Amino acid sequence: MWSHLVSDVSYDELHTFAEGLGVPRRAFERDHYDIPSHRYADAVRAGAVEVSSRDVVRLLQGAGLRRPKGRDWG
Repeated sequence: MWSHLVSDVSYDELHTFAEGLGVPRRAFERDHYDIPSHRYADAVRAGAVEVSSRDVVRLLQGAGLRRPKGRDWG
């Protein structure tokens, strides 16, 4: 099982946070990092906030960071 790690501020913030957790950059996909379930508690302890999947999309869209599948984000 996986969780998505996102930022509602910037990709720079997201990459910095993920790096601090030791999450490899290859886990980044378009607008989020895939975090395995065994790392979930680590992310929360480091400051991640649990939100619903609906809220994830809303937060990404509100920050202008949403990158849906099927588009070329080159």
